[in-house]
Amino acid sequence: MYVETPKKSLPKGQKEVYQFLSDLKNFEKLMPASIAKFEVINEDRFLFQLSGMPEIVLERKQQTPESQIVLGAASDKLPFTLTANITETNVGQCEVTLSFDGEFNAMMAMMIKTPITNFMGTLAENLAKI
Repeated sequence: MYVETPKKSLPKGQKEVYQFLSDLKNFEKLMPASIAKFEVINEDRFLFQLSGMPEIVLERKQQTPESQIVLGAASDKLPFTLTANITETNVGQCEVTLSFDGEFNAMMAMMIKTPITNFMGTLAENLAKI
């Protein structure tokens, strides 16, 4: 299952946005209002929980300086990645696209597609406000 947000134009430079997303504690600022729990475990892992949902631990899987950060599930039970692609458009401006890629059976994909799409949209909207 693949979900991608529309590109968000930000009035910040590519390096600044990359540094913001590289600091995992900043993801708390991007979470939806329904966040029930957020905890940084270490510099490469954080845990979050939305109301009525199970806890999810994300860890940094890879990063390309100033252009991409890939987070993934720390558990193999629900394998997925959350990727932020950052592209400079002008000096002091960039575009960010968030994508979710997970391997789920058809039933699970059908159940989570709408909540994941809404979650990704909220992350992108909140990133545009930072």
